[in-house]
Amino acid sequence: MAPMKIEPKSEHNLDGYGAPLIPWSKIRDRLDQGFTQEPEKGGPNRHTCWLTTVRPDGRPHVMPLGAEWVDGAFYFTSGANTRKAKNLALNPECVITVATHDFDIVVEGRASRVTDPALVARIAKIYQDGGWPAQLSDDGTSLTAEYSAPSAGPPPYMIYQVIPRTVFALGAAEPYGATSFRF
Repeated sequence: MAPMKIEPKSEHNLDGYGAPLIPWSKIRDRLDQGFTQEPEKGGPNRHTCWLTTVRPDGRPHVMPLGAEWVDGAFYFTSGANTRKAKNLALNPECVITVATHDFDIVVEGRASRVTDPALVARIAKIYQDGGWPAQLSDDGTSLTAEYSAPSAGPPPYMIYQVIPRTVFALGAAEPYGATSFRF
């Protein structure tokens, strides 16, 4: 499957200090590089993605997770009985954030469960290549593993996809700046 190159429909400079618009190509290229959760390998000490969902009573719920950027979308896993999975079942609107060396990136979108066995297998392989020994479940629509992040709950692990609707990029290095992109 060829990488999908998502392109914004609009962009807006949010910087109030005269910094230039941050080009989408720089943000996309940084996301395409991926991030490691390995200590001392990302900024500030490691890269951590954070998922924000909405509880049934409207309060936000934020948890760290191991997300992968693949072909213009974020993918992550969750056990069915976790708070984030329950929240997404009621309201799929969510936000994923990550701090990289050059940019703090905020992605707003809708999470949808991935059930296509070919895509589940592809995401499983990406996780395996990154060091997590996840395997396909018997039905091919979720993952199993002896361990996962504490916030993931017990297996099976469902895979979710978040396609960006809005992305905010905040410069963390020269020339700084802040730009929003709508898709």
